Amino acid sequence: MSFLFAIVKFENLHEVKRLCHWGPVIALSVIAICSTMAILDSIIWYWPLDTTGGSVNFIMLINWTVLILYNYFNAMFVGPGYIPLEWKPENSQDSVYLQFCRVCQGYKAPRSHHCRKCNRCVMKMDHHCPWINNCCGHLNHAYFTSFLLLAPLGCLHAAFIFTMTMYTQLYDRISFGWSSVKIDMSAVKRMHNPIMPFSVPAFAATLFALGLALGTTIAVGMLFFIQMKVIFRNKTSIEAWIEEKARDRIQYYQTGEEFVFPYDLGSWWENFKQVFTWSGVPEGDGVEWPVHEKCHQHTLTIEQLKQKADKRVRSIQYRVVEDYNGACCPIGKGLRTFLRTPCTEEPRICLTRGEVLFATRGTKWWMYGDKVLSEEQTKTGVRIRGWFPRRCVEKCLYDTANNSTTSEEKKDN
Repeated sequence: MSFLFAIVKFENLHEVKRLCHWGPVIALSVIAICSTMAILDSIIWYWPLDTTGGSVNFIMLINWTVLILYNYFNAMFVGPGYIPLEWKPENSQDSVYLQFCRVCQGYKAPRSHHCRKCNRCVMKMDHHCPWINNCCGHLNHAYFTSFLLLAPLGCLHAAFIFTMTMYTQLYDRISFGWSSVKIDMSAVKRMHNPIMPFSVPAFAATLFALGLALGTTIAVGMLFFIQMKVIFRNKTSIEAWIEEKARDRIQYYQTGEEFVFPYDLGSWWENFKQVFTWSGVPEGDGVEWPVHEKCHQHTLTIEQLKQKADKRVRSIQYRVVEDYNGACCPIGKGLRTFLRTPCTEEPRICLTRGEVLFATRGTKWWMYGDKVLSEEQTKTGVRIRGWFPRRCVEKCLYDTANNSTTSEEKKDN
């Protein structure tokens, strides 16, 4: 038993609960179905003990499954790396360049962001992935990307096995008539010592697994190319959004500034080595990073502070005129509101008539903003923000967005 615990060891046992989520359940189910059906069809189509080719095919199939699960579980349980609670920079003067997180009661290190799902500030956060029920960030970026590469390759191999199995098993069972094509599933393929019968349920299961494998190849393959773009530019999806907003801010105010993204080292190979290393441990400690020669450690954090200040200035105050229960797709708020619900995991917030909000962005039918809370709630770090139907609010006739009494309430984590 002690030997088993030495092999299977989690630094934090509560991390196992990440498996109890729809994302890992679906992902592991797809892996299990494709792997199991591929192994069974390999036995039917290309018995591994008869030929060298069959043995190689079977070993490769097992190898794909092991590598996929290894990188998947590492991406999930190693995690992205978190900024310590109540973290402060070594040089106290640098704190003026950093945002303060009220939830973690500490400063956000460069490239870190607070994840509402994980409830922690994440090192070099790219996004929160529901399929691993964890964030993709500094420590697990290589494992996550490797999983995105291996899963389509393994599914392509499985799809080839499914196709060849159906072809070889149905070849002698198909009869063509003048106006019809018949498949006699009761006939046994003419072969010596069939290992397993290829019945109607087996055919249906193989066809289902083939569709699953091809769908996974396309979907996960697209995610892989997106992540490689992130790695080659050394720019997370969040940082790409910050850079875009920086250019919009400079153009809007005509400041004449030149914004240079600090973490692109100028070479795709150098950027690649920041994530993939021979040791498996990424470069850096998750707090300090190599930067472009025209930049310094706080170039991006200073830009973030400018954008936060700009958002507070440009936010608009609204008053709630219609109650809303926080439903993702509210039927009672109109058909267009129902159909145009934001496709995001960001929360919806309940509204009660008379409440006040500050909206910072939105669409034609939905808005995103923060509720104005009491002073006691603000001091305890409570913050309520999310999406709500536009029809439930109306713009206030007076603008108090710059009022000193509410400016603290609108500060971001």
